[in-house]
Amino acid sequence: MAEAILRVFRGGPEGGKPVDYRVPVAPGMVVLDALHSIQGHQSPDLAVRWNCKAGKCGSCSAEVNGRPRLTCKSRLDALPLDEPITVSPLKAFPLIKDLVTDVSWNYKINKMIPAFQPRAGVEWKMYQRDVDRVQEFRKCIECFLCQDVCHVLRDHAKHESFGGPRFFVRTACLEMHPLDGVSRTKLLKDELGLGLCNITKCCTEVCPEEIHITDNAIIPLKERVVDEFYDPITMLVRKIRGA
Repeated sequence: MAEAILRVFRGGPEGGKPVDYRVPVAPGMVVLDALHSIQGHQSPDLAVRWNCKAGKCGSCSAEVNGRPRLTCKSRLDALPLDEPITVSPLKAFPLIKDLVTDVSWNYKINKMIPAFQPRAGVEWKMYQRDVDRVQEFRKCIECFLCQDVCHVLRDHAKHESFGGPRFFVRTACLEMHPLDGVSRTKLLKDELGLGLCNITKCCTEVCPEEIHITDNAIIPLKERVVDEFYDPITMLVRKIRGA
């Protein structure tokens, strides 16, 4: 039977190192299967977060060969088996143990975003094109791969001043809802740091649900912020009104 070498990070916040494991490869195996094999036969104390094993819960996120992926969707036969397959924890979040990171910061950001509030006196009717526009954003499984690959969080650690792609998607879902009556543009500008995003599209590239994060969420939100706070005509009207 063919074998794969998995070079898995082992350790915690105090430090650690990659450890090599030889795993037998069966047809159809994914990286998560290989990690389970390691847990079952070699290192039962290997810490791995997972749940559905169907690409819908987002729990098994890790970095495979340096790229943020769902381990349950990373097929071994799609990876070069003539060299070690590296499996590391998400870099953008604090390490707990081995492949498990503390992603609780994301839920703190989520609480900052005002929930859907329908406009008073509006008839509850929607065109299909409006439904389709926001439906894409609701496919997000909160795997936080987009957060991990974003250089603002990954390389510059701007967690205190930047919400990240996942929450720009959530905000876009609310802002573009035709029945919603709350403006979140000031939150995007002042607290979620939308202006720090330089639209490299790296978040779109790693999204397992193929959400067009940059084109359909981030850029339209940037346009809304510019229209409200930087458009000279709007600024003049606001100044005249004393707003």
